[in-house]
Amino acid sequence: MHQFQPYPIDLLEFNPFTKLADDWMIITSGSQEKVNGMTASWGGVGVLWGQNTAFIFVRENRYTKEFIDNGEYFSCTFFDKKFKNDLKYFGVVSGRQEDKFKTSGLSVDFYKNIPYIDEGNFVLLCKKTAAVPITEAHFLNPEIKEKWYSGKEENNFHTMYVGEIAEILAR
Repeated sequence: MHQFQPYPIDLLEFNPFTKLADDWMIITSGSQEKVNGMTASWGGVGVLWGQNTAFIFVRENRYTKEFIDNGEYFSCTFFDKKFKNDLKYFGVVSGRQEDKFKTSGLSVDFYKNIPYIDEGNFVLLCKKTAAVPITEAHFLNPEIKEKWYSGKEENNFHTMYVGEIAEILAR
């Protein structure tokens, strides 16, 4: 397998609508001592505050949120379709209960002390620049709360994290 290499951001070409909504990603954060990751399909990339940025959304109850809140960096790793079952697993199992990396067979690697998933195709390594809690008061459309925050997810709102893309790695 080819090793990850730094990749120039101006050469990056991908469709964020299919890459996020259909293919998903694993958000990873932590340290050499302890790391956690979770599947996500909400987020995006763009330019904010004069920086190339990625933004992600993490629910309050997710274990990975603790790692992002307590750290300076997070990564977004994207995969081939053959890893879809691993992505499903990372989306439904909590790292509080088990070591998802050991169970899945996916492995964590580090680039400049930022954790990412080694089996991916490309990785956005991000320095956290903002954490914006989303509350019910932010919804201009009341259907959002009904559709996304009812039932078992009642009041389990997201925090939007913005991260400056410090580096991109690709195979």
